Amino acid sequence: MKGTLIVLEGIDGSGKETQATLLEEKLKSQGKGVMHVSFPDYDSPSSSLVKMYLHGDFGSNPDDVNPYAASLFYAVDRFASYRMKWKSFYENGGIVIADRYTTSNMVHQMTKYEDQRKRKEFLKWLEKTEYGELELPRPDLVILLDIPLRISEALVKERAAKGGTMDIHEQHLEYLRKCHGAYQELLALYGWKRIPCTEDGKLRSIEDIGVDVEQAVCSLWQ
Repeated sequence: MKGTLIVLEGIDGSGKETQATLLEEKLKSQGKGVMHVSFPDYDSPSSSLVKMYLHGDFGSNPDDVNPYAASLFYAVDRFASYRMKWKSFYENGGIVIADRYTTSNMVHQMTKYEDQRKRKEFLKWLEKTEYGELELPRPDLVILLDIPLRISEALVKERAAKGGTMDIHEQHLEYLRKCHGAYQELLALYGWKRIPCTEDGKLRSIEDIGVDVEQAVCSLWQ
């Protein structure tokens, strides 16, 4: 009895963790079996290479590590999380809400290629590697929390000003811009569900966005 895998995606500052937690609470209140996972899994030793990569140990610029190598760091972390934490729960019909997933590898690593042919080759390899060779489940629904680039940049800078750290992705605003464009490209390619996080140039409330997220998820079972 296969479970349901729901992925929340979005550029930095889009509120993925907040919405994942809110969705988890709502579904549990309805009596559903739910588990919330987040990637990278920083509490696990499996994320060690991811931490080194984001810290800049392999180069201070994201382009210093090619997409295939960087993707494997994240893929192995997901493999460990799946096998050790939620495989049994998922296979017994549980609902898993993931804050980032293979979909993040798609976004963050495909931007390192300008050539569309190379991008397609990379995406094909990534799907085969994670969903095929590593046998990770494909998402039943990917929700893109779509936030304008200018707001994401401001939120990332604000977080850093308050003492938060900025990894090598966040330190390069041009890289963030490329990722924002990649999200729009993948949205169309894979048919992800887009939920706007702004209205009339202003951020929508967490509650309003949460209603749209819940409705998108509930449509899976209608």
